[in-house]
Amino acid sequence: MKILALDLGDRWIGAALSDALKITCKPLETVELSNLTIFLSTILKKEPITTIVIGNPKTMRGNESDQTKKIHDQKKQLEEQFTQSAAGPLTWILWDERLSSKRASTVQNNKTDAESKKKSHSLAAAFILQSYLDFLAFNTPQSSDLEN
Repeated sequence: MKILALDLGDRWIGAALSDALKITCKPLETVELSNLTIFLSTILKKEPITTIVIGNPKTMRGNESDQTKKIHDQKKQLEEQFTQSAAGPLTWILWDERLSSKRASTVQNNKTDAESKKKSHSLAAAFILQSYLDFLAFNTPQSSDLEN
């Protein structure tokens, strides 16, 4: 089963997808907000996705902003609209995204052309997803741990 990450923005949505073992991920694509429903319908039929992680834009102090509230509302709408994938019921998770956009920009050497800016959204989603995957890896008991 795979995990999809979304970096929700006002105009562009970055998407990243994990591997089936939930160890690594890769940027998938960037879609316009107006095409998000079509994108999700397609990917959820095509890929065995069980979890969708959405970047939670808190302030650097960990507080909520107007953007945080907007993302929470979008998540709630998407959660109501998409309850199943080809793999079964979906779990929706908000995950801290602080500095993911800055990291994506740094990876692209601060390029400012339109194509690089568009691609930076899917890179940000990949950073969000990799952070979540790392959390899972370090907080999930291993079978050898359970034997002791």
